[in-house]
Amino acid sequence: MTAPIIRIDNIVKKYGPLTVLDGLSMNVMPGEKLALIGPSGSGKTTILRILMTLESISGGHIEIDGEQLYHMPRGKELVPADERHLHRMREKIGMVFQHFNLFPHKCVLDNVTLAPMLTKGIKRADAQKRAMELLDMVGMADKAKSVPAQLSGGQKQRVAIARALALSPKIMLFDEVTSALDPELVEEVLSVMKHLASETDMTMLLVTHEMGFAHDFADRVLFFDRGKIVEEGSPNDIFRNPTQERTQTFLRKIIAAGHRI
Repeated sequence: MTAPIIRIDNIVKKYGPLTVLDGLSMNVMPGEKLALIGPSGSGKTTILRILMTLESISGGHIEIDGEQLYHMPRGKELVPADERHLHRMREKIGMVFQHFNLFPHKCVLDNVTLAPMLTKGIKRADAQKRAMELLDMVGMADKAKSVPAQLSGGQKQRVAIARALALSPKIMLFDEVTSALDPELVEEVLSVMKHLASETDMTMLLVTHEMGFAHDFADRVLFFDRGKIVEEGSPNDIFRNPTQERTQTFLRKIIAAGHRI
């Protein structure tokens, strides 16, 4: 049996008195495409931020590719991870954010090459060659010398995807990557992600309100509410035949708002 590439065991996340994740456990298999859906505030984005070590955990354990994420071995004990360990683990994971987070004063090519050069010591010529391949893949090679201010939201998001891929992560996290875009720009980003999902064996976790895309993209869908997984299954199971009343209510509201499922 293949081991999970992500193993989340009894995770707790608190912000002061507020518990956002309460004893969450889940596994993700290598190459799996996973969609996380649910109402705002249900803990979906928090999971991605925890995996990216942008948020710490209040309890529990996470393994990435067989290694502890927030702990490390010291002798026979597990102790809290130091910054060196966290930095090494981060290299396994790429994340694309809702608001692009591009460097505004650097051109597209520099945005994509900077991290590989700084974190992996890749030579500029090699980093630029790889960057141009990725920009070509996301349809942005002709904008390599443009700065972000000259790009549409959809173009910025495609550059952000190329930038995350430039570090060759084993796992890609997508956090509401179309929610800041005008409706007519959404499809160009989703088409890039569909290409990625179909053409690579990368493990991908997607938080989205685009239910139609989640249906087409995912191998498995997890419905979250109040920091817990209420229901999980194949896209057809969740979107066509949900068994839990909370899932049914959520999807009815999505349909009533005019969204495709």
